[in-house]
Amino acid sequence: MQLIDIGVNLTNASFAQHLPEIIERAEAAGVCQMMVTGTSVQGSEHALELCQQHDETGLRLFSTAGIHPHCASDWNADTAQRLRALLKEERVRAVGECGLDFNRDFSPRPQQEKVLEEHLALAVDLQMPVFLHERDASQRLLEILADFRDRLPAAVVHCFTGEQRALFGYLDLDLHIGITGWICDERRGTHLHPLVRNIPQGRLLLESDAPYLLPRTLRPKPKNGRNEPAFLPEVLREVALHRGESPEQLAAHTTACARAFFNLPEIA
Repeated sequence: MQLIDIGVNLTNASFAQHLPEIIERAEAAGVCQMMVTGTSVQGSEHALELCQQHDETGLRLFSTAGIHPHCASDWNADTAQRLRALLKEERVRAVGECGLDFNRDFSPRPQQEKVLEEHLALAVDLQMPVFLHERDASQRLLEILADFRDRLPAAVVHCFTGEQRALFGYLDLDLHIGITGWICDERRGTHLHPLVRNIPQGRLLLESDAPYLLPRTLRPKPKNGRNEPAFLPEVLREVALHRGESPEQLAAHTTACARAFFNLPEIA
């Protein structure tokens, strides 16, 4: 059984001293490929370097390149040029993480919207998929995406945590949906249990978002409380339970979906 983790923050400082073991544990757990998330220009450059340094085969580690909405205020005249150069690298397979975060508002909303549009224009120009972030901003994200969607090859709303209205809006725009360990959280994720049944095969993707969002259903829990891609099978188990599928069935179609979305090579 193969799994693809479409969003893991391997550049996070908490992973720095343990990357070989973390990658080894992920592979032992069946996570055969991982997308390392870029959230700033420097972070995206680091993500690419990490892939090159820790995967000599060129088959298992890939990355994204983009500016997280929290960092939208950092956008300057050189940013688009540096991102474009990154996006032409073989290991970089998607534009992002980009989007809107009206929950924390670390960057002004008009600036977030401008930077999102810059990312979408890059994705259209380069014909690459988009890795999207959204918190408390689904309606505005839908409005902005509507102007670009016909020209975009694909886009995924990663770490979906929203309500039915947002989900159906995204599906109506033919977007992919990423599900994380949020669904395993009995305090705030139970509303996702009935919703995941509505995501069609070919639109559903799985991700750890490690080191964040440790699945609360995981037993035993790691003493350090840190999530890692080796725990993605717990997200698989929970999503399969609420979709009425076997873990093997869910793994097969989400892995095929991720491979097609990011144009990843087959793993024997």
